[in-house]
Amino acid sequence: MYAVFRTGGKQFRAEPGGRIKVPTLDVEAGDTVTFDDVLLASDGEAVAVGEPTVDGAAVKAEVVGHGREKKIIVFKRKRRKGYRKKQGHRQGFTEIRVDEIVL
Repeated sequence: MYAVFRTGGKQFRAEPGGRIKVPTLDVEAGDTVTFDDVLLASDGEAVAVGEPTVDGAAVKAEVVGHGREKKIIVFKRKRRKGYRKKQGHRQGFTEIRVDEIVL
């Protein structure tokens, strides 16, 4: 059993018991969150494809915690001009544990 859902402008594949890092959600650790924007769902035999979403399907998950990814370096330069700019970035995420997929 699995489902593909959308949150934060990205798509994620969820399986019961799995952990996923999604873009930062405004919820506390330990809370339950429901994702209703399910694009595709499978119960192991039949696959339901949404047009654009699957009616009545939802992914229920528990928030494990929040964090930030590894730092990436953004470096810009222009040749022969002496222009150099270095910038770092750490993207925030929310880690969730998928409890169940409702079809």
